[in-house]
Amino acid sequence: MTSASSSSARSLFAESKQRLAERVQVNMNNISSLTRQIQRGSKSNELLSKAARDFAATENLMENSEENLKKMQLIAVHIGYQYESIQKSAQMLLEIKEQVAQMQR
Repeated sequence: MTSASSSSARSLFAESKQRLAERVQVNMNNISSLTRQIQRGSKSNELLSKAARDFAATENLMENSEENLKKMQLIAVHIGYQYESIQKSAQMLLEIKEQVAQMQR
């Protein structure tokens, strides 16, 4: 009986040792998986920070573009006024030219 119980104890010890080794292996795999996810997470955090900085820079560029468009609109209005003035002056020159021509006849 002693040999049977000692062989049973040995097999139980071997089984528990094997299960312990399997659990250690599973835990090591889980730790490596967790490490990879943490590394990915830190990279995604860097990407999010870069995206936020780029967005802020883009926002500044859009504000500058809006200001430039407003200035261009003002310039377009002033050019329109100048064009009308030049047209009036040209029309007046034609009328004056006709009057001079009539006076010379």
